[in-house]
Amino acid sequence: MKDMSLWTEGDWIGAAGAVFLFAVLAVGGIIATRKSEEFAGHPRGLFVLFYAEMWERFSYYGMRALLILYLVKFWLFSDGQSNLIYGAYTSLVYITPVLGGYIADRWLGQRKAVLFGGIVLAVGHLFMAYEGLQGVTDPATKQGDPAINVFWFALALIIVGSGFLKANIAVIVGQLYKMTDTRRDAAYTIFYMGVNTGATLGTILVGYLGETIGWSWGFGLAGIGMALGLVIFVIGKPALKGRGEPPKPLAWKREMGLYGIALAAVGVIWMLIQYVDVIQNLLIVSGTAMLLFTLWEASKLPKEARERIYAIIFLVALNPIFWGLFEQAGGSLSLYTDKFVDRGGVPTSLFQSINPIYIVLFGPIFAGLWAWLGKKGLEPSAPAKFALALAQVGLGFLLFVWGAGSGDPAVMTSVIFVFLIYLLHTTGELCLSPVGLSAMTRLSPLHLGSFIMGAWYYMTAVGNFVAGKIGEATGGETGTMDKALTLSIYAKIGWVTLGVAVVVLALSPIVKRWMHIDTLEDRGMDADLAGRAEIGLEAHEAGFHPAMKN
Repeated sequence: MKDMSLWTEGDWIGAAGAVFLFAVLAVGGIIATRKSEEFAGHPRGLFVLFYAEMWERFSYYGMRALLILYLVKFWLFSDGQSNLIYGAYTSLVYITPVLGGYIADRWLGQRKAVLFGGIVLAVGHLFMAYEGLQGVTDPATKQGDPAINVFWFALALIIVGSGFLKANIAVIVGQLYKMTDTRRDAAYTIFYMGVNTGATLGTILVGYLGETIGWSWGFGLAGIGMALGLVIFVIGKPALKGRGEPPKPLAWKREMGLYGIALAAVGVIWMLIQYVDVIQNLLIVSGTAMLLFTLWEASKLPKEARERIYAIIFLVALNPIFWGLFEQAGGSLSLYTDKFVDRGGVPTSLFQSINPIYIVLFGPIFAGLWAWLGKKGLEPSAPAKFALALAQVGLGFLLFVWGAGSGDPAVMTSVIFVFLIYLLHTTGELCLSPVGLSAMTRLSPLHLGSFIMGAWYYMTAVGNFVAGKIGEATGGETGTMDKALTLSIYAKIGWVTLGVAVVVLALSPIVKRWMHIDTLEDRGMDADLAGRAEIGLEAHEAGFHPAMKN
């Protein structure tokens, strides 16, 4: 162990993360040893799900923080190519929940889906810890190592595992409470704290070990974290009180067949992740088909319901614009931070923890702000909030470019501007992600509710792929990130996004009329809450507060 007198800022941050993790685990131990069925006024099952999800997000976000750096520094992919692979990977992570959620709802049940997804995830993260040739400096030789197939396989396992777990664990939270239980809102607030606690600690600890000790140490810790989440989930099964079970008895052969389909999907993903152009074409074709189907369904509806579909299409179309820019955080912005920011001894990956920390700090503030403005009749409409979100993400890039000042790679950018771009992007996120999720559940017809939510996540996947394409452009013709070119691209997308925000704001009164909020049928408290229970609280969705209004 390094002498404490020699510790850098990164060492102190890593140590603080470890201390906080132990404190969180200690609280979990206290909850586990209690004999009562409730803790802090909530079912013990909520805290089983809290800790299971915390460890899952610990492993996922820890691995995500390292991925772009691992691609560049270990596998020796170019900066541009690494961004493209990263974008393809994160886009597929948002597509597979459609499969995982459908299988769970129709046959498997949420508990078994989460258990299966967790096992696949843990194996995938542990495979990430396997390294091939060491000390190779030639990219062709390095990427010709057969061990790279293990890496692609690990990514495929994580993608499919996330699809089964991400889509279903939040649903079980809602099933712990009656539809009219007033504790449901607070339950999701507690749950999203688990999401962001895991995201923050995973980014700090996995990133720290990966960058300072060795890649396999970081990825190995991510795998151990997921395994711990599984243990908690299995041991805590009695606390779930039979929630999340299959909708009807499931024959053993049918259950094994479903797992077989999932494992076959791993093989398909293994091939797709290596051929990014195929993913791009699939996104275009399936996205076009989805749009045509939505318009066809809208044509069969009465005027007000049809116009609500038009409003949904408008909002959903803005989704990939926002996420394509926001997700530079794990791609090009991470590489820029590594190469051109005066980090003061802090490992690059640790900066990925800024976003979930900001969400924990500002999420409740935004929820309260919308409620306060709503009481005064001043709350912006959903499309106006989307305009604000786009404006903030655009301003974030412009502020960062201004702070960087020079395109000279020898002139390092001050770290304060990394914090500022994350601040603006996070506040923008809190104006779009929770608001969009709420709008999808409110505006969609009952018979299209799941499809519309799937379309929202699908377009998030498109946004992640767009992020990879933007990141690829920062590599220029050589594939190596150039500071001046990157700042030029950031400035361009900043100004374009501000322009889009102005257009969206100008159109927001029209879209607001299409929403027909004043004539929305009251589906009842139960239906409203049931829809909210289906929302998966990801780190970038964690500002969602069920009491929010549009």
